[in-house]
Amino acid sequence: MEIQSIRGWNRKWGRIVPLLWLIATAVVAPVIQAAEDPLIVGIFPRHRAAETTTMYMPLANHLSERLGRPVALITSKDFDSFWQGVVEQRYDIVHYNQYHYIHSAQNYRVIAHLQEFGRDTIEGALYVRKDSGITEISQLRGRTIIFGGGKDAMHSYIAPRFLLMQAGLKEGDFKTEFSVNPPNALLALYHKQAHAAGAGATLITLPVVKNSINVEELRVLAASEPLLFLPWAVKHSMPAKLRESIQSIMVGLGRDDAGKKVLNAAKATGMGKAEDRDYNPHRKMTTAVFGPKGIAK
Repeated sequence: MEIQSIRGWNRKWGRIVPLLWLIATAVVAPVIQAAEDPLIVGIFPRHRAAETTTMYMPLANHLSERLGRPVALITSKDFDSFWQGVVEQRYDIVHYNQYHYIHSAQNYRVIAHLQEFGRDTIEGALYVRKDSGITEISQLRGRTIIFGGGKDAMHSYIAPRFLLMQAGLKEGDFKTEFSVNPPNALLALYHKQAHAAGAGATLITLPVVKNSINVEELRVLAASEPLLFLPWAVKHSMPAKLRESIQSIMVGLGRDDAGKKVLNAAKATGMGKAEDRDYNPHRKMTTAVFGPKGIAK
């Protein structure tokens, strides 16, 4: 009787083991698959797609090597297609400007900021020609101001507009024009196509500007408070351990030769840690310029 009982148990166990194996496989398989899925890096179209690839593919490869998993770089042909990717949370890691981060913070967590020319912060500024006779912002009433880029440009539009508002000038008190990019705004000012220009305070020192015009003929009329530079963020849904690993790798890029090559490719001098509250000054300006919702129209 004991022998029959043992044989019955063996037959029963023989049916249970395969079932348990199937259950375990079903549970583990998605985990393994998830670990193999590439992390998607999205870069806002600050540069042309080919240039963006050249600049940031080394970073994607570096992250892949250090994390031990695939990392794919995605470029966009225009801002609309890029922003759609942000809205749909198609990017695991995303690089964009401060205005973009503010309006995606419900889905993305900032982990780092870009450093350029050895600076972590840059002021937004209003420029004028030295021979213009303009010494105060109030003198820009009724004049033409050209801003570098679109209304979502933090240093070239939002911060300069905030400076104008602080001086009592609202939209309609001056004529607004836009250039395709910040350097062109200074070129237009230099050639007297506008009375003032809005752009980052360090723009006047860049070779692309200095090699095109005599920058000694321009000056900064007013500058905003220092604003933390371009953010890097990850999806809120990303596991904390992975998020911290990515942050550590990016912030540590300047510590070895491999990381320095990544920074050089991206035309950056470093990356620093960042958190949401670091972008509160940007929020204050954006709300002042665009209203309670802070959305450019």
